[in-house]
Amino acid sequence: MLTGIEEVDWASLGHAYGPADDVPALLRGLASADPAERETALDGMYGAVHHQGDVYDSTLACIPFLIELVADPAVQDRGGIVELLTSIGGIELDDDEELDEFDPDDEEFIPAANYAMAAAAIAAGSDVFLGLVGDPDPEVRLAAPCALASLHPEPARVLTLLRERLTVERDTEVRLALVAAVGRIALRHASLRSETVEWLDWLARAAQDPGLRLASLAQLARCAPNEIPDDIVRWVTELLEEIRTVALRDGRGSGGRSGDALLDDPRDGGGFAGGGCPGADGGWPGVPTLAGQVREFLEEHAAGRPAPWTEELLRTLHAALDDRVDDRIALILAQLRSPDRWQRSDAIWLCGGLIRVWRGRYEEIVRLVGAQLHDPEPRLREAATSFLERLFELGGPAADALVIRLAGDPALHGASRDGAGGLVGRSVRDGALLALARAGDTRAVPLLARALEEPDVRRELLYAMDGLGPAAAGLAPLLRRRLAEVELDDGLFDRAAPLLYALAAVRGGQALPEVLRVLRGAPEHRRDWVREAALRTLAAFGPAARKAVPELRGLLTAESAAVSSAAARALWAAEGDQGDVLPALERWLRPGSSAPEWCCAALALGAIGPAAAGSAAALRPGLASRDLWVRVRSAAALWRVSGRADEALPVLLAAWEENRHARVDIAECLAEMGPAASEAQLTILTELTRRGRHNAREGGSGSHDIHQDEKLLTLCRAALARMERGAF
Repeated sequence: MLTGIEEVDWASLGHAYGPADDVPALLRGLASADPAERETALDGMYGAVHHQGDVYDSTLACIPFLIELVADPAVQDRGGIVELLTSIGGIELDDDEELDEFDPDDEEFIPAANYAMAAAAIAAGSDVFLGLVGDPDPEVRLAAPCALASLHPEPARVLTLLRERLTVERDTEVRLALVAAVGRIALRHASLRSETVEWLDWLARAAQDPGLRLASLAQLARCAPNEIPDDIVRWVTELLEEIRTVALRDGRGSGGRSGDALLDDPRDGGGFAGGGCPGADGGWPGVPTLAGQVREFLEEHAAGRPAPWTEELLRTLHAALDDRVDDRIALILAQLRSPDRWQRSDAIWLCGGLIRVWRGRYEEIVRLVGAQLHDPEPRLREAATSFLERLFELGGPAADALVIRLAGDPALHGASRDGAGGLVGRSVRDGALLALARAGDTRAVPLLARALEEPDVRRELLYAMDGLGPAAAGLAPLLRRRLAEVELDDGLFDRAAPLLYALAAVRGGQALPEVLRVLRGAPEHRRDWVREAALRTLAAFGPAARKAVPELRGLLTAESAAVSSAAARALWAAEGDQGDVLPALERWLRPGSSAPEWCCAALALGAIGPAAAGSAAALRPGLASRDLWVRVRSAAALWRVSGRADEALPVLLAAWEENRHARVDIAECLAEMGPAASEAQLTILTELTRRGRHNAREGGSGSHDIHQDEKLLTLCRAALARMERGAF
């Protein structure tokens, strides 16, 4: 076992945390008889030797030993090692996006050659995976198909093996893995795609197991998206119902690892056998490793679910449907109406990915998600709440359900229990209240008042008050009291900023003494941040902040452009005299000013509007800046102070095409311009007909992404309406 491991100079090799002299212990740990030691070793391999997908020289040195471990049937938990090898060798070297991430100037740069050598080394030894498709350990059989499809140099041979294995495999999840691997081969090897698509189409129609038919249909959609049938929604819905019925009939409650017999494939000359299969040997220890945490999460997620694998199949299908938004909405609606709460839970998570990326008519989906707030299953309520939190104005159809949920929630009175009575805990309560407030429903106001009486308030609730309008004015005394209790120490910004934002939103001018206390008592730590937040609140108070004028004048000369500009804006709002304000702002519109400094001043001048017309000349150099945001801020401010659309509009339209993230600010300005922005009509119409959200991005999202895109659409419609009215 591990022959030659001592002959490697591991100390001269490296991994994510330095010399790799600890790697031999990790490799030996993978072969340990102790489950805890095996899990710790696997965690160490991912954490250091293959950190975040990187391939170091020590990673390359490990490959022969990892293959040796996989080949030894005496080694337990080899499925995890197979997955590790698949990850190490699985980078697609012809994928420009992945290769573009390699920066040779980076001190931690990993040469692309490492990935190529890893793929070649594992491919050279990949025959070991051929024998694993029939391994007694189902976890090994589960990992082997993807390894073969990703790494073996003879895809036609692998394709034949996978299809043959499917005729005798009894484990449901392994069979699904076999189908997924077939789909992967079809995507990676165009020469095999036609016959694979034909086989997947046959399997999707002929297999007796509805789960296998669904898996085949999902892979068929991936491999041949142009051939997705028109009745895909009906087909998938019927399969989900059949899966649910079969699971109830068989009494499966936590995964359904064994499957029923399938139809014979006449082209393979074999039949599908039925029956059960043995589970993995031994239990998993409760050890604090990342691998253990992932495993525990997956086990908890699958607990009680008759067919937890349907979620991943549906994710695959939704990814293949891509911009067929109407079909995806119809499919999610069908799931949300299912008597199976797990299908409804899956639908919520799937809809989160859909609504984040694509525009559409989501009113009925939102209403049905709101209905899940009354389900006795806590995880379903939590999923619904998490989804609704991010919708803002799109959450309106769920408002009644949110109000009903909150009306009977004793957490508003200090309780935080959950049980047979259907009582939600504090976190779910806060999420539901946040969703209601972000939707702009004024019924949130009295509930927010109760929440403000509690010792701790979720900060997002304070930031949500700006959408409630005049109805939230009554919250000002409670916010004032809380601000007065904030200590003036190094944690001041984190505690005071949300309260200051909320006071600005409700125009709580009566809190002027408390805001001035924060402004004057800001500690050295984050002092400018605290001052800027307080000054923005004073600006929102307008003339009610007149007593703060001496403080504001004193801060006009602050060394921070953000503080100085905020003071100028607040001073203008308080007394309306631009005498000292404009010179204070123009000093940041000079050669040598940084982009953030220029932008701060330009924003303040734009807020002042026509009264700052005398600063137009100081703004014009910003139109030619190399920095996009300086150009956008300068153009918008120039329009607002001078009304010169002929100067501002070309700059704004060029920036619109250059940076999609500037579009909300630009659209706001175009809506103000009205007929003067008629040259932007085609640009706006194009945006309104775009199906994808302007700020959708791969691999992540922000809590305000949907709101920002919906705001862009609202501004575009307003701009277009003003242009059309001006044309008559």
